[in-house]
Amino acid sequence: MGLSKRPLRIALVRHGESEANLDKRIFETVPDHAIPLTPHGWDQVAKTGTELRELFDGQPVRVYVSPYLRALQTLEGLGIDDLLETVREEPRLREQDWANYQDTADILRQKELRNSYGHFFYRFTDGESGADVYDRVSTFLETMHRDFESPDAPRNILLVSHGLTMRLFCMRWFHWSVRFFETLSNPDNAETRVLIRQPDYRYKLDRPFAQWCDHTPTPRERSAWL
Repeated sequence: MGLSKRPLRIALVRHGESEANLDKRIFETVPDHAIPLTPHGWDQVAKTGTELRELFDGQPVRVYVSPYLRALQTLEGLGIDDLLETVREEPRLREQDWANYQDTADILRQKELRNSYGHFFYRFTDGESGADVYDRVSTFLETMHRDFESPDAPRNILLVSHGLTMRLFCMRWFHWSVRFFETLSNPDNAETRVLIRQPDYRYKLDRPFAQWCDHTPTPRERSAWL
């Protein structure tokens, strides 16, 4: 594959504020994949869409989007339909599976267990671990790299996904350690991270993820961002 065919930028965006961000009890009666954005969430993604339009500078964009309603609404609310070359619904970019209809008290108990066990390896009952999400993100990367080899390889990629999935995508891409991943916070709703192609055809993040606990990144981990 010619390195020059790699996209100029790969933008990641987290869905806007959803009803579940305001009230976790919604998981008891509404499937996770069917939870919509709030009015504020729609406002957030409209603002992000303006920023992405400037980033893409009128160039076509290939999109991979989580099939969850809040992610699909986020893509709709960005307001950049005129730039979208191809849109592919990608189940491997979905949110971490925590359960089916959730018992709020039980999930809170499991979150405490996860804090002591480790966010990457802890598997929720009837759900996934961070490691499981890492594995499916890895298979998605194989698909995306094959797309880079096509004659119509895109110059811009946009992934519309979820906070944990975004962090694990970057962990897999940059080969971050589990220890480093464990210190990273989710981006805010409708917040972006952009992998920017460098002159040597490698990529760097436009900015790092915030860390919620002390850990000094290794030089290799630190080299992932500008």
